[in-house]
Amino acid sequence: MKTLAIIGSGDLGQQLSRYALSDLHYSNVVFFDDFSKEKIVNNIPVIGKTKDIEEAFELKKFDELLIGIGYKHLAEKKIIFEKFQAKIPFGKIIHSTALIDSTAIVEKGTVIYPGCIIDAQAVIKENVVLNIGCTIAHDTIIGSHSFLSPRVAVAGFTTIKEQCFLGINSTIIDNINITAKTQIGAGSLVIKSIDKKGLYIGSPVRFIR
Repeated sequence: MKTLAIIGSGDLGQQLSRYALSDLHYSNVVFFDDFSKEKIVNNIPVIGKTKDIEEAFELKKFDELLIGIGYKHLAEKKIIFEKFQAKIPFGKIIHSTALIDSTAIVEKGTVIYPGCIIDAQAVIKENVVLNIGCTIAHDTIIGSHSFLSPRVAVAGFTTIKEQCFLGINSTIIDNINITAKTQIGAGSLVIKSIDKKGLYIGSPVRFIR
């Protein structure tokens, strides 16, 4: 079994570490964190800052990398991913309770939480988080560095571009395109394509800012 390194030892990083170990994806986990002063978080060692990652990899202190930075920092997640993707292998966690069609594609750096369903021909791009119970229907693309909150439902033939955030229980109907860096509020319903980035809320959604 491999050792996983997670950038960020906060709430999201700790969630990822639990799934990595309890669902038997990795045998060990280590953290890198630029802000924590702790040496151990939930019994997992913090072995350095992001500047130390390449050296630690060369010293074989870990095998694969994931980014445990939350939805408020998607631009930073992209920067970090692009910094390391050509140098260090990124891991992937697909929880054992998730249902992934054999024709679906889940790219590197992505985490699929318990109870998610990914239908035929769907594509989950790099460095994405799908939280508990998300449903991604057939022929849909979730763009890189996006974050879907619990129980998001995305219908078929939909394209969500990179760095999007979809709030808990939001619903996207079929044949929709959502432009990059868009935020969809909790419980919202998207029935038309969105081509202007910003925050949208409501049922159906309206542009807020």
